[in-house]
Amino acid sequence: MRAARWATRTQFFCTGFLFATWGVHIPTVRAHYEISEAALGMAMLAAGVGALLGLSRAGALIGRHGPKAVAWVCGLVSTAAIAALLSLPGYAALLAVLAVFGVASGIFDVAINAEASELERREGVPLMSGFHAMFSLGGMAGAGLGSLLLGWQVTPQTHLVGLSALTAVAVWLACLQMLPPEAPVEASTPFRLPRGALLLLGLLAALGLVAEGAMYDWSVLYMQKELGSPQDQAALAYASFSAAMAAARFGGDRVRARYAAAPLTIASAALAAVAMAVVLVVGDPVVALIGFALVGVGFGNIVPVLFSAAARVPGTSPAHGIAAVSSVGYVGFMAGPPLIGVLAQQSSLTAALFVVVVFAAVLALGARAALGRAG
Repeated sequence: MRAARWATRTQFFCTGFLFATWGVHIPTVRAHYEISEAALGMAMLAAGVGALLGLSRAGALIGRHGPKAVAWVCGLVSTAAIAALLSLPGYAALLAVLAVFGVASGIFDVAINAEASELERREGVPLMSGFHAMFSLGGMAGAGLGSLLLGWQVTPQTHLVGLSALTAVAVWLACLQMLPPEAPVEASTPFRLPRGALLLLGLLAALGLVAEGAMYDWSVLYMQKELGSPQDQAALAYASFSAAMAAARFGGDRVRARYAAAPLTIASAALAAVAMAVVLVVGDPVVALIGFALVGVGFGNIVPVLFSAAARVPGTSPAHGIAAVSSVGYVGFMAGPPLIGVLAQQSSLTAALFVVVVFAAVLALGARAALGRAG
């Protein structure tokens, strides 16, 4: 069991690391293929649509083959897609590879979350927050190492291929230690839109991920444009939010063991709403950095709590439950940043970011009903 826990932590770390490696080289990909910002947005959309397609099949694939086999295949496909980003013949091929990356990474994410829920079930203690903390840590490591290698003048192609190869080895070794299924795996069932408890959990996940995506994509620009912070100080907004979220997740399992899911989610979302409101009303750079950290603490354990609840919904397997909630939540993650952009264009970025306050408040109000129905 200890080996399986560390294997799952490694898988989460690798997922965050891969996403950060892709994120570091988004400008590189744009320059390499000489495409506009609109075309780059279409490439990102291809990855997002691929992820939704993958999520629609993830439960059935994991039910038929088990998390271990699915994670092995999809993890290696994900790393191969990232390695190939700068080796493609043109823009059409880039769209295709990013769509494949989206499919594979979406299914891989559900597989490792299903493994995490099975570890929680077998050991009888909360573990999900710690696993998601490794995703955050992997993202921080991938972004930091990418920045360091760029400073050392390592070519982007060498960076992508070399780190993807190392990640592929880590994924393969971790898959060897994943749990074998305790019982024969279930037959494949078609994907259906979530209903009842799963739909409510998915809607809460969407609210949380809209707000989380807004923080990742807009907090730095808010500091720079609305508060007049210099670029080096503004960059701390992303770091403040991410580091606090990772810290909250590392301590989250102990908190989840002490408090029930509904009160914990209500308190977490309320903290995020109040902290973000203070940031936007006060409009001071120092207050903003402290507030962003508190928002990260608030949002840190919401997704792990919701995924754990989805894995326990009566009448559905953990993989199907997590896939259903992920599919609805991911729509929120994709829609959040563009929504903020549209609202900012119509008014101001400060006003647009009140979406984070509103969605966190709605999440707090709906948590008891959704988690109560999940059982």
